Amino acid sequence: MINLGVNIDHIATIRQARRGVRPDPVAFALDAERAGAWGITAHLREDRRHIQDSDIERLSKTVKHLNMEMAVTDEMVRIACANRPHSCCLVPEKREELTTEGGLDVVSSRVKVEKAIAQLHEAGIVVSLFVDPDFEQLDAAHACGADYVELHTGAYANYTAVDLDSPEDAPLILLHDATLEIERLRGAAKHAIDLGLRVNAGHGIDYRNLPGILSIPDLCELNIGYSIVARALQCGFSTAVSEMLFLMKNVKSF
Repeated sequence: MINLGVNIDHIATIRQARRGVRPDPVAFALDAERAGAWGITAHLREDRRHIQDSDIERLSKTVKHLNMEMAVTDEMVRIACANRPHSCCLVPEKREELTTEGGLDVVSSRVKVEKAIAQLHEAGIVVSLFVDPDFEQLDAAHACGADYVELHTGAYANYTAVDLDSPEDAPLILLHDATLEIERLRGAAKHAIDLGLRVNAGHGIDYRNLPGILSIPDLCELNIGYSIVARALQCGFSTAVSEMLFLMKNVKSF
């Protein structure tokens, strides 16, 4: 069974729209755990647009498995080492982007990444690198000492996006480009495993495109946030998490 990590960033996005105290990301993280989520993911961005430092502090003390997404900066490494989440996922970050646009370029930032991984490991933190399904990046991730890679599934997800005019339960028809992306992800996962890395996946995964993701071999965890929060507006957060878990257990892969 693949573990589900529920990303709660957009719970904080709603709260920060009014700079209030509700909805509380920690409360929703606990709801996700009760619904069966294995872990909770929260991205402390440099501009603090959603998750705040205090959220990371509280989550670290409250949830069973916190995965802190973070840029490779001295500030973020310091915060992570102080709070000691279960794991950290190192991601690229641009101030102007709406969401993470691609994988970390481990090849060109190897020295910085190696240093961050060493410091996080010293604090007892498991380290993952968010990377595109590219063999060169995977080789560099392994050389840097990462424990996991999280494969960036955004390109596949973009090719499976639903048109608003189509029925919500319309069957997923894989276009040629989506099929190619799944093949890239499968090949990257196999290469990572051959290197001795464990493999997670995330970005743009939803209830409809999940079968393609489930065809990627030997995945440990899926990190999913936006689609669960969007679904929760219709059916409630616990139900949205439970529905995703049901699909992960019962839907056949391509």
